Amino acid sequence: MTATPRPGRRDGAPAGWLLAALLLVALNLRAPITALPPVVDDVAAGLGLTAAGVGLLTSVPVLCFALCTPLASVLVARLGPEASVTAALGGILVGTLLRSGGSVPAALAGTAVVGIAITVGNVAVPVVITRDFRDRAAVVTGAYSATMNLGSTFTTMLTVPLAATLGWQWALVGWGVLAVVGLSTWVPAGRARPAADRAAGGRPPSARHELAALAPAERAAARRLAVLLSVAFAGQASGYYAMTAWLPAILQDRLGMGDAAAGGAAAPFQLCAVAGSLLVPAVLARGTAPRRVAMLLAAMWLSLPVGLLAAPSLWWLWVGLAGAAQGGNFTVIFTLVAQRSPTLAVARRTSAAVQTAGYACAAVAPTAVGAVQESTGGWTVPLAAVAAVLAVMTAAMWLASGRPAPGRHP
Repeated sequence: MTATPRPGRRDGAPAGWLLAALLLVALNLRAPITALPPVVDDVAAGLGLTAAGVGLLTSVPVLCFALCTPLASVLVARLGPEASVTAALGGILVGTLLRSGGSVPAALAGTAVVGIAITVGNVAVPVVITRDFRDRAAVVTGAYSATMNLGSTFTTMLTVPLAATLGWQWALVGWGVLAVVGLSTWVPAGRARPAADRAAGGRPPSARHELAALAPAERAAARRLAVLLSVAFAGQASGYYAMTAWLPAILQDRLGMGDAAAGGAAAPFQLCAVAGSLLVPAVLARGTAPRRVAMLLAAMWLSLPVGLLAAPSLWWLWVGLAGAAQGGNFTVIFTLVAQRSPTLAVARRTSAAVQTAGYACAAVAPTAVGAVQESTGGWTVPLAAVAAVLAVMTAAMWLASGRPAPGRHP
């Protein structure tokens, strides 16, 4: 088997500082997106947006994830992860300010800048985890995922009170402080990396050259992993965005809940993701096989659409189980990217492929589910469709999370 360079390891204070900075970066990778929906009616009234305009404004970031991830991968390869994360945080700050400029073009342009910047961060952060925390990839990926969900929770809960006091423009601008804090920590943390370590890992070589240096079996394994995880993340992201968009309406229609009650009942789907993101690394650290963890999470994920069809009165159980599962499954997918990619460039390429496929499907999933519901007049067929998508995800995770063949990268 062709020897491949292992990502550098650093212990002690520098690694701890980098991890803290990385988690502050993670706070910014969903929070600017989830800050908008709670005040979208105020934004629409202030800018004179139609319903179609509101839909476009809220869907732009996910479209950016789908369309811009390949370009983001190239940027990370050219600039290296440190500079790429810095650029992502700077873009988030600029986009956050521009989005509140008070006009429709400014709002659309600012939202697009935020979406593109977050796309760069989505690609760059897994490269940092692979390079600097490979031996602790599950723990760090779980903390990264949990912190993203915490950022989403903060902005979802606090944007409305801020808007009531300051107005929607200042409420959205105020979350730019997260980007400022992230930059103030990330930039010095990146500079603290030893010069030799930065030279070895800070500017990854092209995936084409690294793949050419691998043995044929390793190249085949890397491609197989990328395909399987792309299918898995397409199911994960599609299910997440579809249920995020329609879960309150499903609870209203099937259980007769009011608007406020349904919104509150859907909240654990987001909050329990934090628990899933943190518990999965602990389970993996005890030596549990990734396949067992992945299948347990898949069963929990599937319990939401199946449970809402078979036993809707237990909605609280299905929502909690699926919430924890969607956070945990994200962690498993990107832990596998970090641990089983033989080189940094392959990790970057695999992460980009996985996210491109996943977010492309996620961008159309809410609309597709809504169209099926409208055409059938109920939620039975849409929930069955979500269950089918998650079943495909389960099959892909079964294959991707199995023990690597002897001689392949662990």
